[in-house]
Amino acid sequence: MTALLTGLASLLVFGGVILVHELGHFMAARHCGIIVEEFSIGFGPCLWSTKKNGTTYSIRLLPLGGYNLFSRPPEEDEEGEDATPFAPPPRKTVLFPLAVGGRKFEEATAWQRFFVTLCGALMNFVLGIAVLLVLVLSQGRTGSTTVADFGENSQSAAVLQRGDTILQIDGKPCWTVYTLSGAFDGTEKTHTMKVLRGGEVVSLPAVTVAPTLDENGNVLYGTDFRVASQRMSAKNAAALTGEMFRYYSGAILGGFWELFTGKAGVEELSGPIGTVSAVSQAVRYGWRDALSLMALLTINVGIFNLLPIPALDGCKLLFLLWEALTGHPVPERAQGFVNTAGMVALLWLMLLVTMQDISRFL
Repeated sequence: MTALLTGLASLLVFGGVILVHELGHFMAARHCGIIVEEFSIGFGPCLWSTKKNGTTYSIRLLPLGGYNLFSRPPEEDEEGEDATPFAPPPRKTVLFPLAVGGRKFEEATAWQRFFVTLCGALMNFVLGIAVLLVLVLSQGRTGSTTVADFGENSQSAAVLQRGDTILQIDGKPCWTVYTLSGAFDGTEKTHTMKVLRGGEVVSLPAVTVAPTLDENGNVLYGTDFRVASQRMSAKNAAALTGEMFRYYSGAILGGFWELFTGKAGVEELSGPIGTVSAVSQAVRYGWRDALSLMALLTINVGIFNLLPIPALDGCKLLFLLWEALTGHPVPERAQGFVNTAGMVALLWLMLLVTMQDISRFL
């Protein structure tokens, strides 16, 4: 039963991230009046489908992604006569008009198609922020940036005082406890600080902060002082959520950069099988770990899709941006060549990481 529940939870997390991404494209397309013939979660053979308002909603066998199928409207009416062709709106029309039916994707303005393409990643970011906000609010209390006490033989106690609220460290604002902890790397260093002390801002040019060690000399905390806890407020929740989103995004972008520069190898990547395995393990640890991994996964999907890689949304956005600014689309032959090459490369990469995932379980 446990294996079944973790499997279902993994499917919900992975499927939820895919659903939100495709729902972003779908909602934007419907808003701009673009025909969506099929909204699908998964690929391969169809397991379930229903049709409503001209759109087929389907769930397919392989939950490795999803798609929106944009289609042309019928060319003939019910009596067999040629239907009046839809006239594309001029380029100076309203950017995001109310939904109107019957428009092909190609007949929408470049800015509208840009909007539709962008909304998939934006919805992933919205989901990530929502999940992180739930995690933050569930804490009840959180650490502040106000000094509460000092460890034994603390070096920072020579300058800092209990009740000091740290405002800046080395010239960088210190908004949350996450910002504060990120300013220290577990080694003894001297920093410049600005603190709020007795209602006045005080500059401290040299504050030496050492880590707190256990009996074996291992680092327990990055600092030799402790901060006070505080009740969660709307302001604290917003700041902590933004800080966590920034941290997750920075870590993901850093990983892509290391992969691009060769500092990290392809063998460190994980495909759908590895991702589902990671979600299953997180579910066993508890709902907070599962939500944390879900936030990381959806932000990862959003950022990855915005990278200027052929066949991904990021490359399509570049093409559409060129068309919107110049009034001339990139030649279809060039777009087709770039996207086909990118799709082949992505399929090869997916096959490679999937084989790596399988080998880890053997």
